[in-house]
Amino acid sequence: MQKRVVFRSRLLPYLLVLPQIAITVIFFWPSYQAIESSFFIEDAFGFSREWVALDNYTELFDDPGYLKSFRTTLIFGVSVAFLAMSISLGLAVAANRVVKAATGYRTLLIWPYAVAPALAGVIWYFLMNPSLGIVSYWLKGVGVDWNHYLNGDQALLLVIVAAAWKQVSYNFLFFLAGLQSIPKSMLEAAAIDRAGPVRRFWTIVFPLLTPTTFFLLVVNLVYAFFDTFALIHATTEGGPVDATSVLVFRVYNTGFIGQDYGSSAAQSVILMGLVIAMTFVQFRYVERKVQY
Repeated sequence: MQKRVVFRSRLLPYLLVLPQIAITVIFFWPSYQAIESSFFIEDAFGFSREWVALDNYTELFDDPGYLKSFRTTLIFGVSVAFLAMSISLGLAVAANRVVKAATGYRTLLIWPYAVAPALAGVIWYFLMNPSLGIVSYWLKGVGVDWNHYLNGDQALLLVIVAAAWKQVSYNFLFFLAGLQSIPKSMLEAAAIDRAGPVRRFWTIVFPLLTPTTFFLLVVNLVYAFFDTFALIHATTEGGPVDATSVLVFRVYNTGFIGQDYGSSAAQSVILMGLVIAMTFVQFRYVERKVQY
């Protein structure tokens, strides 16, 4: 039998959802403007515009550099989500076992989330600088010739690590809360049945964490697709040779550097549609494996 909440006032439910509706409506207006601008060619000063229908979209898909950005964005997004979630889950499991100084340990793990994305990019820029960076110095000590200014794969690895590091703290909070909500009686019963720590984790802990994992998967992919522009701009500026030019960075580069507002708007619409489709697939197929 399901419990249903009954409101005495018919107006109260609408008032409760009104703030969310207002936020949705406010953000709908710039989205509409982007869709409208994608069908025009505008001059750099915005004084005139010309209707070109779908020409902005066709030119994008005829551009090999833009098609390469799709592959770069996919690799970047999946790598950031996997790396950030796996590391944060391991840290959450470790923090959940700490008894002494647990609050201090958890506070130290949360700190990186307070760092702005641009500042996080600058930090990793200096750490991995081929001439001055201490991490690049260590890498050279073990025989790795690190120079992300010339090596595109190393540059992509740099922004993946920096973006994942920035997101680990956020994931850690949710994983730790999920672990603490798991009844200890279930783990104790499994231990009595001689189930080892690894088996208890994969058969009890992780299945009960699937709602949290699914939520973080959606959040991390959206973060990687939308919220990493400042980090990439501070570290590699999309280079070398567009090796780290993901879709969101290309939108900025085309619109603000190239002054091609119509093409930039078309790219933002494609990126928005891609994220919406990706989120729909996750809720349609991945959520089936979530155990609530």
